[in-house]
Amino acid sequence: MTGTAGPSNVAAIVVGTGFTKPHQMFRDSVRQFVQTHVNPYVDEWEEAETFPAHELFKKLGDQGFLGLSYDEKHGGLGGDYWYNVVLAEELGRIHCTGLPMAIAVQTDMATPALHRFGSEDLKDRFLAPAIAGDAVCAVAITEPGAGSDVAAIRTKAVRDGDEYVLNGTKMYITNGTQADWICVLARTSESNGYEGMSLIVIPTDTDGFQVAKKLKKLGNRSSDTAEIVFEDVRVPISNRIGDEGRGFQYQMEQFQTERLIMSLGGLAAADQALQMTIEYCRGRATFGKPLIDNQWIQFKLSELLTDAECLRQVCYHCARKLEAGENFTREASMAKLKAGRLAREVADTCLQFHGGMGYMEEYPLARYFRDARLMSIGAGADEIMLKIIAKHEGMSSEIS
Repeated sequence: MTGTAGPSNVAAIVVGTGFTKPHQMFRDSVRQFVQTHVNPYVDEWEEAETFPAHELFKKLGDQGFLGLSYDEKHGGLGGDYWYNVVLAEELGRIHCTGLPMAIAVQTDMATPALHRFGSEDLKDRFLAPAIAGDAVCAVAITEPGAGSDVAAIRTKAVRDGDEYVLNGTKMYITNGTQADWICVLARTSESNGYEGMSLIVIPTDTDGFQVAKKLKKLGNRSSDTAEIVFEDVRVPISNRIGDEGRGFQYQMEQFQTERLIMSLGGLAAADQALQMTIEYCRGRATFGKPLIDNQWIQFKLSELLTDAECLRQVCYHCARKLEAGENFTREASMAKLKAGRLAREVADTCLQFHGGMGYMEEYPLARYFRDARLMSIGAGADEIMLKIIAKHEGMSSEIS
């Protein structure tokens, strides 16, 4: 996405959110990094359908951007979660949504469970290099027969002495073709459903690990996505994160930061699309007057801006609850649901208001239209978010 800087209130110190002057200074640093090291290369990486993850992540790590709320002893900043919020908002200024997602996998999807429940040895071997940008990581949950239904996963990790032996297939793995290690959810017992799963760290240079194929996607093309296979992959029992059989619970907690960060990034991209459309309608004249003078266009864009601001405040509420150590599953699910639906509506409306220009591949709105669709699918489809909300409101007893 390209366009204007977006609404000024995103970059301001917002009363009641947790943003301070140091957060604002950090925001300026991330914005400068994006303008210098990312946006000039986005078109090239989109065309190549991949990006140099090790090169870019090392630059991010050198700036201290990959472990903002993680312990300093493992190379993290030791800051509050508002730094992660700022990072997500500013990465949303990247001129595509694939790259922000790839970075978010490193910071808020593959590593939270490791940071919270992993042994010191695991953190030294895997978390510290990820924070430094010396290692690229991924998280592997989805399988060919188990997407949003996490309870249906079939990848097994069978004990053999002091090792696990893994067999199975995982699908739609972001960073999958370039990752140095992967946080894998696998069955470590014969129990069905939600019981008997564990999170295990798998180095990708382990015998039996293979990238079956790189997947071609409708959008998010600069972010590599893979199908990966485990064939008698052996790793030490010590590579397990936390207690055996608690992987599902750990992953459910990890999902909440994942969904919050996706919502914030999706919101930032929608902000850019809206601001670009406002500027386009100001400059495009039809029937002797600017498009922006059309009251229907004014009202529709105003509605979408209002929806975006409401979503922003829900995301900030999630961050406040996270910082207070409170459960924010309900609110994160609401944010993710709204972010996906808002992204789709913004993409469709803004493209319509651009007319034929919006339909051209060389114009950034076409890319946003393709990229935005994933928001309602990844990290739990809209239907899963609705089930979670219903459960928290006492309408359903199902777990998701």
